[in-house]
Amino acid sequence: MFDLTTWLAYVAASALIVVVPGPTVTVIIANSLRAGPMAGLMNVAGTQAGLILMVGVLAAGLETIVTQAGVVFDVLRLVGAAYLIWLGVKMWRSDGRLGQAEAVSARSHASYAWQGFLVIWSNPKALLFFGAFIPQFVSPEGNAAVQVVLLGLTFMVVALLLDGAYAVAAGKTGALLSRRNVRWLERISGSFLIGGGVWLALSRRAA
Repeated sequence: MFDLTTWLAYVAASALIVVVPGPTVTVIIANSLRAGPMAGLMNVAGTQAGLILMVGVLAAGLETIVTQAGVVFDVLRLVGAAYLIWLGVKMWRSDGRLGQAEAVSARSHASYAWQGFLVIWSNPKALLFFGAFIPQFVSPEGNAAVQVVLLGLTFMVVALLLDGAYAVAAGKTGALLSRRNVRWLERISGSFLIGGGVWLALSRRAA
């Protein structure tokens, strides 16, 4: 089993990975600004569901199958790219209206959570990255599957704390921003998502 030093190094590396804004963080911040922190936190919940599924896949030793499933990978990549671009266009077309005046319904909660799940899985390379990142901290002397689960859960906790902080901070900030400023922030977020979707669509599967 990995020692404390190795685990702390893994926690630090995970924090650096999570804290860098990507499609997931962009969506969390944009929704929190527009509809309050609860919307972003539901995005985080969906992201956590996506991560635990990835951990399960890796623990079951299916990363080789995922790597070799070229056709499926390419289909998922293109679908994910289209979804990110669609989200970006939707944010661009938003009028910057803050959502504090509208209560987020249970149905909206589910939709935000589902959106978080789809965004984390919109880039299948996240699973392959996960499969390359975690094994670096797995000790050959211990049970590999157990270590993958523990490291995966650690990553999830780090992501939960940092993504949650993004959601709360953006939600609180959104209440102080004017409609015009929120509109510009949404357009910036939308541009990042569209750019990420285009990059994902044009990227090639690693050989």
